This record gives sequence, C-alpha cells and structure tokens, in this order.
Amino acid sequence: MDFKLSDEQEMIINTTRAFVEKELYPHEELIEKSGSLPLELVKEIQKKAIKAGLYAANIPEEFGGGGLDTLSWLLYEKELGRANYALHWTCVARPSNILCAGTAEQREKYLKPCIRGDTWDCLAMTEPEAGSDLRGMKASAVQEKSGDWILNGTKHFISHADIADFAIVFMATGEEITSHGPKKLITAFFVDKGMTGFDVRNGYKNVSHRGYTNCILDFNNCRLPKDSILGEINGGFDVANNWLGATRLQVAATCLGRADRAFKHAVEWSATRKQFGQTIGKFQGVSFKLADMAMELKAADLMVMEAGWKYDQNLATDADMAMAKLKATEMLAMVADEAIQIHGGMGLMEELPLERIWRDARIERIWEGTSEIQRHIISRALLRSLGA
Repeated sequence: MDFKLSDEQEMIINTTRAFVEKELYPHEELIEKSGSLPLELVKEIQKKAIKAGLYAANIPEEFGGGGLDTLSWLLYEKELGRANYALHWTCVARPSNILCAGTAEQREKYLKPCIRGDTWDCLAMTEPEAGSDLRGMKASAVQEKSGDWILNGTKHFISHADIADFAIVFMATGEEITSHGPKKLITAFFVDKGMTGFDVRNGYKNVSHRGYTNCILDFNNCRLPKDSILGEINGGFDVANNWLGATRLQVAATCLGRADRAFKHAVEWSATRKQFGQTIGKFQGVSFKLADMAMELKAADLMVMEAGWKYDQNLATDADMAMAKLKATEMLAMVADEAIQIHGGMGLMEELPLERIWRDARIERIWEGTSEIQRHIISRALLRSLGA
C-alpha cells in the first residue's frame, strides 16, 4: 500500500481544515451553551460550504455530488470531526448515500434537493425495544389490495428528524424462518413530513453532541403509495448493506479528528505548563501518557485509512470496518480522558474544548453499532472459517 497522499487529498485536508477553523470553531461556544443550532446560522454556513465545494462530498459525481473515493472522504471526515458535531453534520451536510439506491424519479425528488442544500434526510431504524437487534423491530408496514402500504409503530433516537423534510424508514414487512428462529423481513420507505399518520416528536436530552438533535417518529395508520418503497420489497437489508456499509468508517474518521485536537492541546499544555520548576512534559507520569496517546492515535488512524482503502478496492470485510470503528471510538475515549488528566482541573473547564470532546466521545461507542456488536462481528469472522 502506498501511504503517500495525492495532491488532491492534501488539498482536501487543507481546504476542509481551514474551513473548520474559520467557519465552525467560532460558533462552538454558542452551540454548547444554548444546546441548539439556529437555522439562520445553518443556512449561512451552508452557503459557504457549497461555495467551497465541501457540501455533499460523499455522493457520487454521477448523481451531482463531490464524488470522493472512500479514502479521500475519510480524510475529509477526519477534518470535519474536529468541530462540534451539530455544526459540521448539519451545515456541511452529507446526504445519506442510500438515496442513490432510489429510482431516477426518487433521486430527482429526494436526492437532488439534499445535494443542493434545500433539504435534509433522516434515517429511521432504531426502536425503543429493538436497538442493535434490527431484525426484532416491531414497527410494521402492511400492503393493502390497492397496493398502498399502511405503516404503524414508533422509531426513536432518529438524528436531525426535526429539520428533515422526509425520512427513510425501515419497517418489518414479513417474516422468514432461520436456524435461529423467525426473523423479520425489512423494507425501506420514503415518508414525507406532514403526511397523515406521521408525527415527529422531540426526543431525549443527550450528554453528547449538543445541538445535534434526536427525535421520536410515530406512525399511526400512515398510508403510502407503492412507489414509496426504496429498493425492493423485503430488501431493506440489501439496500442498507450496499449503501450504508461505510457509515461505521465515517464515525471512526470523525473520532480521529476529535482525538487529534485533544491530543494537540495535551502536547502544547505539557510543553508550556510548569510545576516544580520545570514543564510538566518532563515528568514521566505525563510524558508516558503522551507517548501512549500518540501510539493509540496512530494505530487507529492506520486502521481506519486501511479499511477505507480496502473499501475502494472491494476488499473490505465487515470485520475490517468493525475493527476500525471499535479502535477509533475507544481510542478517542482514552485520549480525551488522558488529555483532561494532563490539564488537571483546567481540563474540565468550558474555556477549553476538552470537556466537550470527553462528553461527545461517549456516544461513539454506542451508535452505528455498539463496541460489543463490533466485537461480535470480529469474533464471528474469526470463528466462522473453522465452523464454530
């Protein structure tokens, strides 16, 4: 593998980092203190992101997006990850790649407005009683003789559904018998906000990622025409696996950016803060922490970038992506914690971004598959070849 970045990749890194530092960092304090992201601020930054060519960079060029390959996209995500999550996710939006799986008519109606920055999408899978167990979801869709579908059930933890104009909703539409018992068959649907029987409610207050909202979606006999299906009937998992496979790598990449920001604060503090007549970096108790942080950050970075490279070569396995996500998210928790320890009491003050990074790190080991799920994927891959 060639570890040298191309000129284009260097430009992506430099452009994105400059944008983050100039356009996003100045607003972090506002978001942290208010807990909300004003829509007028979103629109202001959004225009700048579109002008800079940073908007919808993940969408293939053939559909009107930036067309970044996976490795370049992860380098871009790493730089965005340095900033408050609500700011970079909402203002420098990345429409869900799953929209590319739609028909030409669906792409015209749903994907293109997202690429232009006119609207946002949201994905609705998780349910109150079915978190990681998607096959155990209870929300359902039943087809009538007319061809219409009737949706009923509840989804929760649905990110930014409050500003989205439509949701991509995964519903149980049947059942199949497997060696582990009956499992739900899943279908994906486009559901426009404002449809009768579809309500969006405020979600829960979250310790991580202030300003990045979650909502509860209720479906009560919500009627959809048959052309609202994304992909095939009972093919929801196929659509998700084909188009959402790299989302774990996106989480991992943003963790790299946040960890690097915390690490740089720790190094600078260690080189300038004096105690007992010398800079604290000269004490082994601090210097060894820096060494461990640097090593873990480097290891996570290599794992994430290797997985991205393999994804572009059609060589990536579920285990590759699980390892990258697991390593990066757990590394971030360690680096954030150690950075605060090095700063002492100052690390917990709002004047520095460390306490925010520390808080935000907690959710990364839960969403897009918990650390336990990632370990299950990895161990299953190791044992499967031996029939265990």
